[in-house]
Amino acid sequence: MKGSVFKRCTRCQRRVAERRSPNCGAASFSWAYRAYVGKDASGRWREQFRSGFDRKADADRALAELMASLHGGSFVARSSTTVGAYLLDQWLPATAPPRVRYETWNDRRSNLELYVLPRIGGVALQELSPAHLNRLYTDLLKKGGSVRVAGLSPTSVRRVHALLRKAFNDAVRWGLIERNPALKADPPPARLAQASRRSSMTTWEPGQLRHFLDVTWSHAHHASWVFAATTGVRRSELLGLRWRDVDLRRGLAGIRQTIVGGPDGYMPVQQHKTDASSRTLHLDSRTLGVLRMHRDGQAKVRAALDERWEDHGLVFCRDDGRWRSPSAVSASFRRAVARVDSLPAIRFHDLRHTHATLLLAAGVNPKVVSERLGHSSVSFTLDTYAHVMPGMQPEAAQLFVDLIYPDTEEAS
Repeated sequence: MKGSVFKRCTRCQRRVAERRSPNCGAASFSWAYRAYVGKDASGRWREQFRSGFDRKADADRALAELMASLHGGSFVARSSTTVGAYLLDQWLPATAPPRVRYETWNDRRSNLELYVLPRIGGVALQELSPAHLNRLYTDLLKKGGSVRVAGLSPTSVRRVHALLRKAFNDAVRWGLIERNPALKADPPPARLAQASRRSSMTTWEPGQLRHFLDVTWSHAHHASWVFAATTGVRRSELLGLRWRDVDLRRGLAGIRQTIVGGPDGYMPVQQHKTDASSRTLHLDSRTLGVLRMHRDGQAKVRAALDERWEDHGLVFCRDDGRWRSPSAVSASFRRAVARVDSLPAIRFHDLRHTHATLLLAAGVNPKVVSERLGHSSVSFTLDTYAHVMPGMQPEAAQLFVDLIYPDTEEAS
C-alpha cells in the first residue's frame, strides 16, 4: 500500500508539479494526498483522497498517520455519515431492548432528540471533535433543550456526556471512527454537578408536609401524595404500583414495576435499573388507612364504569383505570402546592428528598434509608444527603459521651 503527496490548484482542482504554479493562472493552491488502502470485494484497489492542507508538512503528517493506521489495523474508510444518522439509524436500533432495559433506552432516545441532534446532528461523524462537544455542553448549560428555555443542570449535562461517550465508543469498536472525541471533551466537573444537585433540592419541614396533606385530603390525588411522601418512591414507581403488590393486612408494598413514557405512549416496565430498585417497603398505619379508603373509592368508580374500565390493576390510575401521565402527575402536584398559603414550592420529586431528609435528621440508620429509597449503595445516599448530616453532629457527640459516662453529669 502506497501513497503520495502533491500540490493541487484551488481553482481548477488539478494536480500541479511541486515546483510550478497552476497552469490556469490561479494564485492559490493547497496540498493533498492520495493513498491506496486495500482492495474491495471485486479485487479493485480502494483509494483514499484528502485535500485542503496549507503546508506540505501537514499533508505528509496526515498521510503518515493514515499509513500507520493501515498497518496497525485501525484504519477507517472515509464516510459522509452524520452524527444524527449514526445515532438514530445505527446506534439506537443496535442497543434497543432487550440489550438494555427499556427505561434506559428511552432515556437515551429522549436525550438525543431533545439535546444532541438539534445541535450536532448534521456534523459528519468522522469530523466530530472534542471542540464540538464542548460547545454542546456549554450551550446546554446556558439554554437547555428544545422544550425548555432554562439551561440544564450540570448533572444532566454529565448524563448527556456519558451517553455520547458510550455511543462513540461503540462507533470506534464498529470501525466507523478511529478515536472517540468524547474522551477528550470536558463536561461539567463532578463536584459542580454534586453542588448543583444539592442546591436544586428543596424539602419541607415536618409541619409543612403535615399541613399540605391535611388541606388536600379531599383532592383526587391525595392518596398518591401520601404514599409518595411516606415511602419516598420515585414517580415512575408510584404510577406502576399494582394492587397485587400491596398487602394491606401485613402493611407491605412491593416495588416491582415502573411506568415510563415512550414514542408510543406509556408502558409498564418490570425491570429496574438496579437490583436495589426492586424492593419491599413497610407501610405505616396512617398510610394503610388512606390506601384502604382509596381502594374502596376506586372500586365504586370501577363498578359504575363497568366495561369502560380498563383493568391494569393499578393503585394510582386515571378515572378509567388507564396509566397516568408522569408529567400530568407533577403538574397536578405543582398546582396543589401553589394553592396552599405559606408553603415553599417544591417539585413532586422533592417529596422523595423530603422523606429521606426527615428520616436521616431523625437519626434513622442510613442503611435503612438507602433501602427504602432503592439506592444502589449507602454511600450514594450519604453523598446525596450529606447536607443534612452536619446538623446531627452535636447530638452524635453528646450521645457518644453519654454511652461512655451514663451515670455522670456533664462537667461544668
